[in-house]
Amino acid sequence: MISYLLKKLLYTLFTLWGIITVIFFLFMILPGDPARMMLDQNENPEQLALIKKKYGFDQPFSTQYFYYLNDLSPISIHSSHTNDYTYYDSYKYNGFTLLASDDFTIAIKTPYLRESFQKNGKKVSEVIGNVLPNTLILSVAAIILSIIVGIVLGVFSALYKDSFWDRFIAVLSTLGMSIPSFFAAILFAWIFGFILHEYTGLNMNGSLYEVDDFGEGHYIAWKNLILPTIVLGIRPLGVVTQLMRNSLLEVLQQDYIRTARAKGLSNFKIIYKHALKNALNPVVTAISGWFASMLAGAVFIEYIFGWNGLGKEIVEALNNLDLPVVMGAVLVISFVFVIITILVDFIYAYLDPKIKL
Repeated sequence: MISYLLKKLLYTLFTLWGIITVIFFLFMILPGDPARMMLDQNENPEQLALIKKKYGFDQPFSTQYFYYLNDLSPISIHSSHTNDYTYYDSYKYNGFTLLASDDFTIAIKTPYLRESFQKNGKKVSEVIGNVLPNTLILSVAAIILSIIVGIVLGVFSALYKDSFWDRFIAVLSTLGMSIPSFFAAILFAWIFGFILHEYTGLNMNGSLYEVDDFGEGHYIAWKNLILPTIVLGIRPLGVVTQLMRNSLLEVLQQDYIRTARAKGLSNFKIIYKHALKNALNPVVTAISGWFASMLAGAVFIEYIFGWNGLGKEIVEALNNLDLPVVMGAVLVISFVFVIITILVDFIYAYLDPKIKL
């Protein structure tokens, strides 16, 4: 177990380092001068020089790359000189000093995602922290919907193989997997939020928290979660349904299932006690991948429904060329994906005793 965890830790660190490297060079080289983006139309030589000095943009790319790695590292090395970019400021880095000398400081801190270009210097971690919970709620709701409905439909389809209902579910699954998310979002918002609003009571757009009519505070509008959840869950639902059906049909052909039938067990006990657990392995793979991708795939859905989440924040940051916010959001999504990949290995070991960590 310990050796496995160490290998996974090294794998995680190496993967994140690769992602950080790609993100840094992609966003820092291709778009242009970040300092000019921050000043927009109000630039002058003095301000431009100050901005480049403050954020380290006046340094070579190799030095800027080291700065970026140092900012993201939980254990980092900082200059003890106040006019240096890496000067340690406990408020800025949100950490504490391990070792200090006249020339450098070693500190433990939370990863520093830098400051937004467009939000008056607000920390990117605060920007993402304000919207990430909404995206997680939406993603969890969508994946739960996909798991429950997908497994039920998959089992039903397998039990009634080649029947009308099997073909009908296959058509719906294929349609759900093929329809673009942004088109489905527009379609659902128009039909259920506009045309049928009188009957559904649902809105075309709205976030989890809304201001009350008197402007005295916020309240949770759970109904605004319904349409984005359905739209975000349509594609993984189709995948889970078909994987569950095919996997269950394969498991039902195994010898131990024939033995269970010969013992007189009912179909319910055979499915629930013996077949279902073994048929879930490919479904777990699909669910893990889809959950991580939902954080990225929610971009269009959140923007169309006005859901105040990470996806909507990414779109607004791209429109405003707010690179630190985009880079931070991509890193957070990548980190969640890597963590889910590790957790899936433990789920595999639980579902299939033959698999060893």
